Amino acid sequence: MIPKEAVDEIINTARIDEVVGDFITLKKRGVNMLGLCPFHNERTPSFTVSPVKGIYKCFGCGKAGNSVNFIMEHEHATYPEALKYLAGKYHIAIEEKEITPEDIAAQNEKESLFIVTAFAAKFFQDQLWETEKGQAIGLTYFEERGFEEATIRKFELGYAPDSWDSLTSAALEAGYNIEYLDKAGFTIRNETKQYDRFRGRVMFPIHNLTGKVIAFGGRILQSDPKSPKYINSPESEIYHKSKVLYGISQARKAIQQHDTCNLVEGYTDVVSLHQSGVENVVASSGTSLTVEQIRLIGRYTKNVTVLYDGDTAGIKASLRGIDLILEEGLNVKCVLFPEGEDPDSMARRLSAYELQKFITDSAVDFILFKTGLLLEDTANDPVKKGALIRDIIESIARIPDTIIATAYVQQCARKLEINEQILFAELQRIKRKSIKQRYGEEPMAPPPTPDMQDDVLELVEENPLDYIEKDLIRLMLNYGNHEVIFHDDTNPREPKETKYKVSKLVIEAIQRDGLEFKNAVYEKVFTYFSDNESETDTDVSALVNEADEEVQQLCIELMSTRHELSENWEAMHKIAVPEESALLKRSVISVINKLRLQRVRAMIREVQLIIKDTADEDQLYVLLEKQKKLNDLKSSLSNEEGITVMSKH
Repeated sequence: MIPKEAVDEIINTARIDEVVGDFITLKKRGVNMLGLCPFHNERTPSFTVSPVKGIYKCFGCGKAGNSVNFIMEHEHATYPEALKYLAGKYHIAIEEKEITPEDIAAQNEKESLFIVTAFAAKFFQDQLWETEKGQAIGLTYFEERGFEEATIRKFELGYAPDSWDSLTSAALEAGYNIEYLDKAGFTIRNETKQYDRFRGRVMFPIHNLTGKVIAFGGRILQSDPKSPKYINSPESEIYHKSKVLYGISQARKAIQQHDTCNLVEGYTDVVSLHQSGVENVVASSGTSLTVEQIRLIGRYTKNVTVLYDGDTAGIKASLRGIDLILEEGLNVKCVLFPEGEDPDSMARRLSAYELQKFITDSAVDFILFKTGLLLEDTANDPVKKGALIRDIIESIARIPDTIIATAYVQQCARKLEINEQILFAELQRIKRKSIKQRYGEEPMAPPPTPDMQDDVLELVEENPLDYIEKDLIRLMLNYGNHEVIFHDDTNPREPKETKYKVSKLVIEAIQRDGLEFKNAVYEKVFTYFSDNESETDTDVSALVNEADEEVQQLCIELMSTRHELSENWEAMHKIAVPEESALLKRSVISVINKLRLQRVRAMIREVQLIIKDTADEDQLYVLLEKQKKLNDLKSSLSNEEGITVMSKH
């Protein structure tokens, strides 16, 4: 268990913008930061991060939390795992006991898979650096590829001995469970024996975004027609190859910095380019490019450059996968290396400056690249040229941005020497066909997005009391430590000025008038404020990090602001828009009076029900008088500027 002092230090040290910024690109928007949500697919940013409040909130899918919640949600981590990750990021020392076989057995399956995979990663590295065969075979191979020691260690490359069960035996001896070695893909079992999956290979660990090893790719060192050149870990609870990019952990910061991602085919291409200074590079981990991988790139940049070697057949086979990048709204360029060269060989031959210059100078927009590539096959054959045109337009039809698609049509018309209108007509035909395939003859309107719904209005209509209580808690959370001023001008010679903290004003009004919150979660937040009212400033961050998940989610929701004016709004539009903080006194009084009004209306209904069933004239007279007073009080509450003290009786 992590000591509470360490937990507090981790939570107080972790900056939400730095933590989230490791996984998605954030851009400043007023006091907040905005980016594409990593939890659902979106093209318009709705993921808001508040560095001041230490929270994030997606207004598209509703996900919200603090730094710890983000790591838990994004990495599917437990609470202790998230704390340990943040402790590592900020170099905070925490006391941990050594993991024993008993501890391993007690871990859940996912944690156990991470543990055995980490053991395997260290085992392969130790074999590479600390054994004679590892150095003579594995290390020699890497050095012949031009990999420097710093690069080998950075990518945690390793070596799997050419024996049947080296890893399996070492793991079992250390107390690891054979079941998890099997599920993680390190041990293959049958009825008669068990043996290592990776044997006699150099090992390329595959990392997730947080830098944890989740799988491996192993390259054979001896020519063997019966064995594949590369074998990869099978999918597991922690490794889904369609969602992973090789090198993304090492590349993400460079991708953000350069605002572009270089996409290559293999592990060695990534390592070589990274070592040469082109660090914004990833590979699709031995699988065809998937939508999930494209969206992973899209968290960091909208620009992708695909690096091809001179294998024309291989390029044509991959074109359909590149179409997916266009469909996801990313900009795609292509670089074709000279015949006989690939990213790895070029990285070893050129300096970092020369390589980067070659990539920049050679990059061509994907549509034009594809057009030029396929034109070579058409010669003067009109049938082939017609097929080419349809193929190109199908790619353009995938681009969601109409303006960009239009520009590509115009460029292709010039390159293909064909009338623009013909291409536009074909573009519309393909789009109509796509809509028909997706929705049928009469496409139904898609369900409304959160942006299209007036949530507040629905809430007010369904339950006005809940909305009022919620608004009052929102004011306390956001402005509880602010002060409002009341003026007493009854004696003009000695006018009095009284300052009230907003939280104190609300607490006194609620307690004095005998009001209460019907919603139990709102009541918890109110109780927290009333219990801590003696403090100079109430620490709201304690609520954001509250163990009670309902309280935590409510606070984050109410402290998140979806819309805010740009800094130069007033200068541009000559319209002064006061912030809520400038109207705080009126807002607080208004909500308190609305809460009182709801209580008065409830009391009137109670009295009316009693009157209906009362036969005693004296009691009826008393009830009618009470009803009249309540109606008068209801009328007075319509004046939101005044504070009317409501009797409990």
